[in-house]
Amino acid sequence: MENIIKDIAILILAGGKGKRMESELPKVLAPLKGETMIMHIVKELQKVTTQKPIAIVGHKAELVREHLGELCSYVIQEEQLGTGHAVSCAKEKTKDAKHILVLSGDQPFIKSETIINLINKHINSEAKITLTTTTVSDFEDFRKGFNFFGRIKRENGKITGIKEYKDADEEERDIKEVNAGCYIFEADWLWKNLENIKAENVQKEYYLTDLLHIASTENEKIESIDIEPYEALGANTKSELETLESLNLE
Repeated sequence: MENIIKDIAILILAGGKGKRMESELPKVLAPLKGETMIMHIVKELQKVTTQKPIAIVGHKAELVREHLGELCSYVIQEEQLGTGHAVSCAKEKTKDAKHILVLSGDQPFIKSETIINLINKHINSEAKITLTTTTVSDFEDFRKGFNFFGRIKRENGKITGIKEYKDADEEERDIKEVNAGCYIFEADWLWKNLENIKAENVQKEYYLTDLLHIASTENEKIESIDIEPYEALGANTKSELETLESLNLE
């Protein structure tokens, strides 16, 4: 596995303010089950590779750096203009990589086995993009958190794009397969097409997920792996953090 990983740059998106968390801390430093959310992810990565991930930091970046220290290298996202913009900030630092793995710093339950499965699927399928998805029965109980996740759009089984919740219509919001937030891209394709995404959405942000629509339009291969719902969970509010804390994952 390490031989494959050496061609992959690993990015952790860690620049968000977490306004709805009502905390002075950056969102990724919220405590959960004895660790910060981002430390859970870093420790799972350590089971896969000795390579340092690159944390893309922004809001109160110095606190994230202080917390993670030498476990990561760092790229600054000066303005928080969306996930696509965040990844673009790491272009220079990842210029030798053949593939770019992108993880969310507020998705603490992602497992090392899932990361390995995602990488293997991507390499073996020769896809331009491979991502994690999860399918829920409904948006009740602990699954309420998934209501605001992007919906996976498919035609004849093939992924054609992701519609973010705030931009989705009622029919799209009924889709039960949601974006589970981890991606791996062929690097050359990523850097070429990242320049083509636009902030034409409710948030006025550059969405990394817009790349799926571009790939689909170009008839490029998009692959996915299905993961357990709990692995896809994140927390944007204190209430959601309490829900994660209450889950028995043993």
